[in-house]
Parts: sequence; structure tokens; C-alpha cells
Amino acid sequence: MMQAQTYQKRRGEIETYFDRTAMAAWEKLTSNAPVSGIRATVRAGRDAMRNTLLSWLPEDMHGLRLLDAGCGTGALALEVAGRGAEVVAIDLSPQLVALAAQRAADHAAASRISFSAGDMLDPALGRFDYVVAMDSIIHYRPEDTFSAIAQLAARCERAMLFTFAPRTPLLGAALAFGKILPRGDRSPAIVPQSENALREKFNIGRSKKISSGFYTSQAMEVLP
Repeated sequence: MMQAQTYQKRRGEIETYFDRTAMAAWEKLTSNAPVSGIRATVRAGRDAMRNTLLSWLPEDMHGLRLLDAGCGTGALALEVAGRGAEVVAIDLSPQLVALAAQRAADHAAASRISFSAGDMLDPALGRFDYVVAMDSIIHYRPEDTFSAIAQLAARCERAMLFTFAPRTPLLGAALAFGKILPRGDRSPAIVPQSENALREKFNIGRSKKISSGFYTSQAMEVLP
């Protein structure tokens, strides 16, 4: 019960941050609009990470079903739908989901994407061939992170792909920098995870770390 409570509490904090505080900044970061400094390195890192995850998925995904768990503004969902997959794209933030649906509206693949705001762990979403969780579990404590990965992987036929924040000196410096920002500008803190602990708990396939300025994230593949 306590673990479920900590997950729900953190979930609420993340939803509030993206819907009330960071929406304009996130919309700009995930567009082609000019950004500077730290945000440019974060954009480059996220683009590299998304491309890494996409490279681990089949080029032809017709007949396959994928869950984009924490879809954000929908870039990965749209790419995968373009490969033929039926995509369920879900995020905690209704505003991000609305923006994702708006950006996808003019694309031919949009009809293969079902956008919704809610909990990525909802069992009512069903089973999938693939699950992708890009930077969507990075704010949770280890116990909640392990539980989320286990629940998502259990509903996956082929592979679950996720990212986490590895424990590195650079990430530690970035987190310390974040703590000195005005409280209203802070995002929910990123919680670094132990790579060894993840490997002990799950059947890990491929793995790749992406570092770009203040963006540091590691992708892992969980196999059945």
C-alpha cells in the first residue's frame, strides 16, 4: 500500500508540473523553435535518445501494437505509427496529450494513434508487442521504478524499452544546480538509479547511455 501511495503522490506532482508550470517551455523545447544554452543540449540529447529507441524497434511494424508510456508531445508515437504500428500514446498531462494530438493531426499515420491522458500502468490498456517508456519513470524512487518496469514488461510480448537516469558525477552536478533554482522553476527531481540493480532484477538486452550537456539518460531493453 505504501509503495502505491508514493507512486500516486509523485504522479500527481509530475502532472501538476507539466500542466501548470512547464507547458510553454516544453512545447518550445520539443519544437523546431530556437533555444539556447542548456535547453539546446537537452533537446539534442532527447533527439538522440529517441532515435536510439526507434533503432531498437522493427522498421516494419504492421500488425504490431505499441504502448508509448509517457508520450509527451508524441514524436516517438508518430514515428512508430508511420512504420505501421497501432499505438496507444498515454501521458499524465492532458495539455501535453492535447499538443501531441494537435501535432499529429495532419499526418497520415495519425489514425493509428490513440492518445489519452492517464496512468501508463493502467491494466485496462491491455497487452502490447512493445512498450516504450522514454524518460517517463526518471522521477520515481527505485522501488516505484522497479514496480513500474515490472508491470509494463509483464504486459509486453516482445520487448520493453525504457530510460533511466544513471548515477554519474555530471548528473549529480546538474541535480545540485536544479536545487538552487527558484522553487517555482523547478521540475520534480530526477532520481538516479543503479544500473547493477536493474540488471539484477530484469532480463536486460541492449543498453546505451546518451550524454548531451545537462541531459544524461540510459536506455535499456527488457526481454521476456
